[in-house]
Amino acid sequence: MTVSVDQPVADFTAAATSGQTVTLAALKGRQVVVYFYPKDNTPGCTTQGQGFRDQYDAFKAANTEVIGVSRDSLKTHENFKAKQGFPFELISDKTEELCEHFDVIKLKKLYGKEYMGVDRSTFLIDKDGVLRQEWRGVKVPGHVDAVLAAAQALNKG
Repeated sequence: MTVSVDQPVADFTAAATSGQTVTLAALKGRQVVVYFYPKDNTPGCTTQGQGFRDQYDAFKAANTEVIGVSRDSLKTHENFKAKQGFPFELISDKTEELCEHFDVIKLKKLYGKEYMGVDRSTFLIDKDGVLRQEWRGVKVPGHVDAVLAAAQALNKG
């Protein structure tokens, strides 16, 4: 079953950086931004992660945790996180279980070749575990600001 806006998100547990295990249920009481991106250390994914890093204090002030997800290994994630100074955890979803749950694996095309890849997507989950907003097929410029504005508005509501 995939996620739907205004519906509870099924609990999940996933391995993350810093030796953490992220469980949605453990984050109850806080809003959660889960952003899916194609690959560590690529230009768009780096810029997107830097945007969340640069606005992290504002997300925290809005009672919102940020979590990045890609299919890269934990080792690659640890290097990416350290190099970019990300203050949030990155989940390794090598099995694509979380990607499938959020329905972000899509047919993509690069240089005329088709392949299955992660569609850059972001999800805003409220403090009760209900999906309140989703952004699919994300373009990086301005995206983090839009997510932050939505998180701030939801926190006030």
